[in-house]
Amino acid sequence: MTSSSPPILPISNSTTVTTATATTTQSQPPIATPAFRAFINHVTESLRHGLSQRRPWSELVDRSAFTKPESFSDAALRVRKNYSYFRVNYLATIALVLAFSLVTHPVSLLVLVGLLSAWLFLYLFRPSDQPLVLFGRTFSDKETLGLLAVSSVFVIFLTTVGSLLISALLIGVALVCAHGAFRVPEDLFLDEQENVSTGFLSFLGGAASNAAVSAAAATTAVAARV
Repeated sequence: MTSSSPPILPISNSTTVTTATATTTQSQPPIATPAFRAFINHVTESLRHGLSQRRPWSELVDRSAFTKPESFSDAALRVRKNYSYFRVNYLATIALVLAFSLVTHPVSLLVLVGLLSAWLFLYLFRPSDQPLVLFGRTFSDKETLGLLAVSSVFVIFLTTVGSLLISALLIGVALVCAHGAFRVPEDLFLDEQENVSTGFLSFLGGAASNAAVSAAAATTAVAARV
């Protein structure tokens, strides 16, 4: 008598499916890469466009155009006119003073870079469907925002970083005001400059608009989290 073999039952390999799902989840990028790249590209292009509108530095430091102002009102008028003409150069000077202060204080520079990186990678450009996990604990979006806000307040106001930034800004503004007060603006084409709303400040507005458009997905995610 021949014995029949038992029927073969189909077995679903749930372990393989679970492993594949976990691998796919882990392989997702930690940030919204396309939005982040578009944001960086727009900021870079806007910076290049803004700096292209600067006045010649030789015109800025022309020693023959420096005279002592007759009064405080004359100095204030000179500052206003020179700022309208040398706007990009002045803001670039303040930025250079800030950069020099940070480079000469590498600890403060590293702290600021770390804080900015935390905002970008842990909140702004992090996919909303991926919770933040640190030291085995999962943080919600509100908890992440609160930690970053508290860290920013602590770094800026309760450490030497804040005093360094304020000191550098004051030095830069003092240099700009001193130059604007002693630089005679009569030889500058101020009418053309005042009628056309171009310059570093308008460039900043354009950069912000471009960044908002390029990072629309990230902005929507941030609004949903809040």
